[in-house]
Amino acid sequence: MDKSTVPVGTADKVRAAIAEELTARGAKIDFSVVSNPEFLKEGAAVDDFMKPDRIVVGADDARAIELMRELYAPFQRNHERLIVMDVKSAELTKYAANAMLATRISFMNELANLAEKLGADIELVRKGIGSDPRIGFHFLYPGVGYGGSCFPKDVQALIRTAQDAGQALQVQDFCPVGTGVQAEYRRHA
Repeated sequence: MDKSTVPVGTADKVRAAIAEELTARGAKIDFSVVSNPEFLKEGAAVDDFMKPDRIVVGADDARAIELMRELYAPFQRNHERLIVMDVKSAELTKYAANAMLATRISFMNELANLAEKLGADIELVRKGIGSDPRIGFHFLYPGVGYGGSCFPKDVQALIRTAQDAGQALQVQDFCPVGTGVQAEYRRHA
């Protein structure tokens, strides 16, 4: 199981490496490779692990999916949180989630700059758009930008993945490569 955030296609490489090694050893063992990205918030990792809002499982065979259901059963007694998808979709889901959050932060900073130039109050704008249930209030606070260990590297990885696939992502317009607390601070200082 790949538990970490990994580039799309990692499970294929892991599967190929295991198959190659088994062949070299003359061993015939059925195995599966599962992508199971974690969604842990900074400062709430233990609680997020014990009470996950979602459990993403990327697997290509029924046996692996059933094993994952058994593994996570104690963590979803109240309702089903397990979302089963193909491996590549699971690998992409983690990058997409972090890039979405980073984009919201960066977008609010852009709106804060615009509000300042227009004489508008960004706090009132934030309340106005955040009260829309489709948008919500999370990650709508302007500030020095985003940092940490995940958002910058995951935005960069998503942009690189798209470039490798021949697809340009406009997310780089809101979250330029290298954006982080220091870059946002320099940009808004």
